[in-house]
Amino acid sequence: MALSSMLLTTACGSSDASGGDAKATAAVPAGFPVTIGNCGVRTTYDKPPSRVVTIHQHPAELMLALGLEDRMVGTAFPDSAVLPELKKSYEAIPELARREPSFEKILDAEPDFVYGGYGSAFAENEGRSRKAFADAGIDTHLNREYCGRKRVTMKDTYDEIRTIGKIFGVPDRADELVADLQARVDKTTTAVKGMPQVSVFVYDSGDKSAFTAGGKSLGTELVRLAGGTNVFADLDDVFGDVSWEQVVERKPEVIAVYDYAGAGSVREKKEFLLSQPALADVPAIRNKRFVVLPLTATLVGIRSAYAVEDLARGLHPESFR
Repeated sequence: MALSSMLLTTACGSSDASGGDAKATAAVPAGFPVTIGNCGVRTTYDKPPSRVVTIHQHPAELMLALGLEDRMVGTAFPDSAVLPELKKSYEAIPELARREPSFEKILDAEPDFVYGGYGSAFAENEGRSRKAFADAGIDTHLNREYCGRKRVTMKDTYDEIRTIGKIFGVPDRADELVADLQARVDKTTTAVKGMPQVSVFVYDSGDKSAFTAGGKSLGTELVRLAGGTNVFADLDDVFGDVSWEQVVERKPEVIAVYDYAGAGSVREKKEFLLSQPALADVPAIRNKRFVVLPLTATLVGIRSAYAVEDLARGLHPESFR
């Protein structure tokens, strides 16, 4: 089932923009209490959370894709434009801050659950540690991408969705969403099957050196599923810096530009790359072959399945005509 159709069938409860306690008085779903281990924190939920603050965009979109907008009382730190089918619901939820909100600002929303996307959501030096929230009687969950695992894969995306579905008592919705995303990926991999692999350099940011996706990143798997190879797959990290000389040596055919707020516009990034004399003979630069991906689409969340298709269309356009 298409995600947009699924949203129409799974959205339920109050449409109150403030979220409120629409579920607080509802019967506790079967399967509770639920105990979840997350990044070293073990939490037992006697009932689904009813007042949720999400920090960073990918947790918010995952919640919305599961039809849980009635539980959401605040969002924060939008990275990019929201998926069109989620835009209306997203905009109906109060935005607490353009970046990570303060601990006090989050408390003002009276949440019983805070869901963070990046590790910075629970930065101890900014007073937002998970212990601080626990001491305030608020449960927390951190996207599994930041749990210190050695390598991030699409399985992490599917597991994250199912975990959130379990916490909120909607496992069937989670299974349906995972099936939809898996079908989207399968359709793309079938379209590019048998095509020659295209070499890809991921450009996140940087001028003196290039900040790129390494072999442990989800980005490397997205490139592989799209019919390409990450030229820095041997970089033993999720992200890391490489020299421009290394980029030249590896002769990427396509450059995947990560787009997100605070790192320069896509236009600026392209202009920078195209203006560097040292890169002039790199095939991707010579042929001006770029694929733009919102950073949100390369993280553990619902966008990763979309990113596979977007990448594949850029690497193998002939397979989609």
